[in-house]
Amino acid sequence: MKRLFDFLVALLMLSVVWPLLLVLAVLVRIRLGSPVLFSQQRPGLHGKPFFIRKFRTMSDKRDAAGELLPDAERLTAFGRFMRRFSLDELPQLFNVLKGELSLVGPRPLLMEYLPLYSREQARRHEVRPGITGWAQVNGRNAISWEERFRLDVWYVEHQSFWLDMKILWMTLLKVVRSEGVSQQGHATMEKFRGSAS
Repeated sequence: MKRLFDFLVALLMLSVVWPLLLVLAVLVRIRLGSPVLFSQQRPGLHGKPFFIRKFRTMSDKRDAAGELLPDAERLTAFGRFMRRFSLDELPQLFNVLKGELSLVGPRPLLMEYLPLYSREQARRHEVRPGITGWAQVNGRNAISWEERFRLDVWYVEHQSFWLDMKILWMTLLKVVRSEGVSQQGHATMEKFRGSAS
């Protein structure tokens, strides 16, 4: 039922927002260049890799050695606007159609984090990752990694259709209020380096 709901809602949303997707694609191309989409491998259900796609929000600015500058220096005003209202996330609706993402579930993080999780934290991969999730509506990027993982596992243990409906509604409110977009002192959130416990 969850998979069918995800597919139908994603299809409906894409049928409504496709003009916005085209406009955003043109703006990203003009302001940030190509490629328009940022593509990165992430762990999905049971840690199986897939490629997540978002609109680019950062420039390709590099230092004298040719290395990319830190995120905070590459995130443009246009990119901050996109992130503030989660517009960069819209292409992930195609990931939902393909069954790689759910509308609701723990956010897919970096592949490099997989060996750093404790056994309990790794339980976040027992369900399909989502565009939004319980951790996103309870702090998003403004909470600690430990709190985020605790909330992710709570979702795994308590997931239900009505909880998903609640999370989707809370997500809409969070986006409108632009809450928790970044962690203090970071463009998004500091890297996870493993838990102390």
